[in-house]
Amino acid sequence: MKKYGKLVALIGLAAMLVAGCKGKGSDQKEAGNWDKEMDISVVSREEGSGTRGAFVELFEIEEEENGEKVDKTTDEAQITNSTSVMLTTVEEDEYAIGYVSLGALNDKVKAVKIDGAEATTDKVKSGDYPISRPFNLVVKEGETNPLVNDFIQFVLSEEGQKVVEENGYIPEDDAKPYEPGSVEGKLVVGGSSSVSPVMEKLAEAYEKKNTKVDVELQTTDSTTGVSSTIDGSYDIGMASRELKDSETSKGVETKVLATDGIAVIVNSSNPVTELKKEQVKDIFTGKAYTWSEVDE
Repeated sequence: MKKYGKLVALIGLAAMLVAGCKGKGSDQKEAGNWDKEMDISVVSREEGSGTRGAFVELFEIEEEENGEKVDKTTDEAQITNSTSVMLTTVEEDEYAIGYVSLGALNDKVKAVKIDGAEATTDKVKSGDYPISRPFNLVVKEGETNPLVNDFIQFVLSEEGQKVVEENGYIPEDDAKPYEPGSVEGKLVVGGSSSVSPVMEKLAEAYEKKNTKVDVELQTTDSTTGVSSTIDGSYDIGMASRELKDSETSKGVETKVLATDGIAVIVNSSNPVTELKKEQVKDIFTGKAYTWSEVDE
C-alpha cells in the first residue's frame, strides 16, 4: 500500500510539473488571453512572388546596396509559397502577421488599418489606402496570335471588368463591350497566385462565350509568369507587380487587368487594429520582436 501511495504521489507531481512547463503562449491561449509580450510570428511570401515584391517596395523594406535594391525581410520570417498558405498560416497562429491580396481576404483573418486607413477597395480607389499594385497580363511585344489578343480583349472589356469587380478587385476605366472573334484552340495562362483566382473566373466566363477554346491556368508566381512568357511556355503571363527593366528588355510588355490592394493581416484574436507603415517595416525587417513594441 505504501508503494502504491508513493506511485500516486509521483504521478500527481509529474502532472503538476507538466502543467507548469507549458509554454507561455499555450497558457494564454487556454485562458483566452492574448499576450502582447509574445514574439511576433512574421510570415512572408517566397522570393519571386509579385505580392512580396510589391509589399517590400511599398513598405520600404528593400534598400539600395551597390546600385541594387535588396530585400531586407528578416531571416526569421516563415516563408509561404501561395496566398492560400499565407491565409492558413496566419489563421492558425495567434501571434502571426502576414500580407495578402485585398481580393483574397476572408473572415478567418483580420486586416489592420495602415496609418488610419482601412484596407478596402473604396479606400484604394480614393487613394486613402496607398498600399496597392497592378495586376498585369504579360505578353510578347507585338503579339499577333488571334486567340491571345481575343482573350485580352475580353479581359479588358465591360464583361471582363465586371468579373474583376465582382471578385473584389478594382476594374479599369473606359472598358468597351466585348466583340468576339472566330477563335479556337488552347491558351496557356500562368503566373502569380494572387492573380490566379480572378483569372480562373475570367477564363470560365471566356470559355462560355468561346466554346471551342480551352484556357489552361497554371498557378506559379509572378517571376515565373514573366520568364515563361519570354520563353514561350505561357501564351500569357500573370504578374502582380510591375515588370523590371531586365524583363521588358527581353521583349515583353504588360496590360493592366485590375488594381489590387495589399492587406496586412493578423490573427483574428489579435487586438491590434491599426499599424503605421513604419511599424510594419520594423516588424518585417526584424527591428520589432514582440507585439508590445508596436502596441500603442
